[in-house]
Amino acid sequence: MTRISVQSLNKDFRIYERPQDRLAELIFRKPRHTLYHVLSDISFALPDAKSLGIIGDNGAGKSTLLKLLVGTLQPTSGDITIHGQVAALLELGAGFHPEFTGRKNIYLNASLLGVPDENIAQLEKDIIHFSELDYFIDRPVKTYSSGMFVRLAFSIATMVRPDILIIDEALSVGDMAFQKKCVQRMNEFREQQKTMVLCSHSMFHIQELCDIAIWIHKGKIREMGECDKVVGHYEDFCNNKKTYNSIRDDIPVELQKSEKENEEAQVQDCRINSLSVKSTSGEELTTLKPLDDVVLEMEVQALVDGMEGNFGFAFMRSSEEPIASFLTTNAKDVKLKTYNKGDVFKVSLTIESVSMRIGEFYVLGGLADKSGLLWYETKFSKLLAMEANKGVGPMIMKSHWQLGEAD
Repeated sequence: MTRISVQSLNKDFRIYERPQDRLAELIFRKPRHTLYHVLSDISFALPDAKSLGIIGDNGAGKSTLLKLLVGTLQPTSGDITIHGQVAALLELGAGFHPEFTGRKNIYLNASLLGVPDENIAQLEKDIIHFSELDYFIDRPVKTYSSGMFVRLAFSIATMVRPDILIIDEALSVGDMAFQKKCVQRMNEFREQQKTMVLCSHSMFHIQELCDIAIWIHKGKIREMGECDKVVGHYEDFCNNKKTYNSIRDDIPVELQKSEKENEEAQVQDCRINSLSVKSTSGEELTTLKPLDDVVLEMEVQALVDGMEGNFGFAFMRSSEEPIASFLTTNAKDVKLKTYNKGDVFKVSLTIESVSMRIGEFYVLGGLADKSGLLWYETKFSKLLAMEANKGVGPMIMKSHWQLGEAD
């Protein structure tokens, strides 16, 4: 069963330079506005018992999409079909009457969600207990802090047990203890096979609570699919916006230019015939898994007699942005040799537990002089990718946990 179906959804806002332009437009029947396209051609289907995470930059259109799903905004065009009762936490204080007490607002909100009065009376005690607002429940909500608003709103929305729960950044407000309770309650929803839509800037919460993710960029769906994968690509985009592209197998123009310049260099003692990234079993890789061992290998041909120098590899975001580099000048256990014209040999480097998180990168291989400062020849690999994984930050550090009795 499909709980939420969205087809070709578009939302535009009319922008007027002056307030009086609205009236002039009505009188003279001539447009006095410009259209701002907030959402364009949004389509997706969310099955029953699945959780959807919506991610993207500020202003991408995430909150507008949630308001359209709930019905507080109407689409410019497109269709939204929802099966089941919906409870939502959107704007802070939405659905609350500021002059009413917290207790009266429990009845008001629950009634708007379609809960009969007799059932609300049964839920009232549990809502107050979960929100931890016993002392403040009979005070007007206009005296509540933002955290207290969220406590009460979340307690009401989840206690009435809707079929679909929609949350917009609710976990960004309030203290850590209540956030923990919220996460526990949402995990209970998942265990009960409920449908949930969560919008958050916390990638940890999205990964922990959602099965599917949609990345909205400038009002359009940039990527949709398995949560860890989409979140990983979004994090990579945020960490390195200028070099992010959808996965490609070709070398970008700037790297091709760099290689061509090297080929035309006047000083050329060798040629790198091939460069590959392999597993320890010898399988050539285009995708790496975090903390796997990899082997970087290049085949080199000497073009002059008496060729000698140092070899190096590097992980690169772009032609001028290294992530990590490895040089034989820094390795004490490497014995360098002298090669003669026509000699073909292999240079390999095994890297244990590659610690990068999600991202796209290249491997650079090259030969340098004895100082390691002048590079004779370099070659870039094809575009490689690190698989998605949970966590935050650009690196993973290999570690071992141990729990034991205190001394």
